[in-house]
Amino acid sequence: MAEQGWSENGSESEDMKVGLISWAGTYLTAEAYGNGVTAMAKGLGRRQTWELWVSQEHGRKAVVRLHSMQGHFLLPETSGSVRCGLPHASQHGSFLLRFHRHGKWTLQCTLSGCYLESDGEDVFCTSRCLSAYHMWMPRLALHAHVSIYSPRTCRYARADPKLGRVWVDAPVPFLADCGFLLRFQNGLYHLETSTHHFLSRAGRLVTQPSSQTAFRLHLRPGGRVALADEEGGLLYPQGSRALLSMGVCPLGEEEWFLLRRCPAWVTLKTKDWRFVSVIHDVEVCTSPERVTPLSMFQYVCHPETESVQLQTANGSFLAQRCCKSVVADGHTVEPETVFSVQWHCGKIILQAFNGRYLTPVPTGQLTASTIHPGPQEEFGVRLANRNFLALRGRYGYVGTLSGHEELQCNMDQPDCIQLLPCRQGIYHFQGSPACATQRARERGQPALWSWNHF
Repeated sequence: MAEQGWSENGSESEDMKVGLISWAGTYLTAEAYGNGVTAMAKGLGRRQTWELWVSQEHGRKAVVRLHSMQGHFLLPETSGSVRCGLPHASQHGSFLLRFHRHGKWTLQCTLSGCYLESDGEDVFCTSRCLSAYHMWMPRLALHAHVSIYSPRTCRYARADPKLGRVWVDAPVPFLADCGFLLRFQNGLYHLETSTHHFLSRAGRLVTQPSSQTAFRLHLRPGGRVALADEEGGLLYPQGSRALLSMGVCPLGEEEWFLLRRCPAWVTLKTKDWRFVSVIHDVEVCTSPERVTPLSMFQYVCHPETESVQLQTANGSFLAQRCCKSVVADGHTVEPETVFSVQWHCGKIILQAFNGRYLTPVPTGQLTASTIHPGPQEEFGVRLANRNFLALRGRYGYVGTLSGHEELQCNMDQPDCIQLLPCRQGIYHFQGSPACATQRARERGQPALWSWNHF
């Protein structure tokens, strides 16, 4: 299996979207009116999210611009005031970004030499003398459910709940164990596995978050991150098995990782209970009821066109070729790799580039040959690497407040929604036992949670 060629599909634009937290614990905010900038918000939302545009990078500093989600840049004026708008000169809005201990940043205006600061409410840029008031803590604004990729080893982190360890040895992140929740609390990060364990500084998985599972995050342009403790220890893969644990002497930038949104992998099952699989590198067929890595496909959805692309563990895409055959040799930019999706009673029907529908033929191959789809062209879809969901909308995550059972859609942290597969593509959505237990403890009541199906 040519796993080395696999690469994650999709935009990496989220990698350098951040919230900036002042010394007072408030977020740099682009106000919705008057192009104003403040630092009064207590949580990370859309107006507190900034995209880092890097023009130069050298060592521990870079020249950057901060771009708001409203489409404007952060602009310091000659008077020392700060606003949002469009730059009127080449250097207007440029900052020299420096990285400091404990993961903090300073932003120095390249024109005036003054540092960006806040008094806990207003934002200004008037002082050239660096102090603690100029320090900003970056908080990643990407989705909390991530995969952890090591550029040096070209491998993904994988939790092993049986041994209570995390290894950086997975060439392709199609396992649920390759997904982690990045929990942010009081300026520190906790790594939560798919089984809701937490990685400790001792390199072991524990059941509860604590000071021993809290790490400082160092963020660099390009989305590179390193996790450290207060004594200078760093998390990096060690030994022949690439155990993720603390150390002080990483070689060749082993401590730097890329955090990527955890992709969804699915299996496709035919009416006669066979899985669509890849054999002999590119041939696509339906195999007996046995799931292998080559029976899993990354489900790359394009909601605006109601179409999908299916990426294999080998890195290629399913594509419709001549003679109506479907093979696994496509590239992401080819129109032959795009399939229109029709949902029918929890199953999907896939229409190929030639306008015909995918169907298994008696020889076991998959072809795009049917004009009018029927039950034979329906495929059952099941998530292969998801045992929970972390839902995020425009204004925050889906979760519940302490003492309340109603779902909120603007939470700072997600509640995990457990997925219980049923039949015909139906899943039960179950509230997280951990969240229910915590809320019950706060109320002094037994732990209860409810569930429904969709």
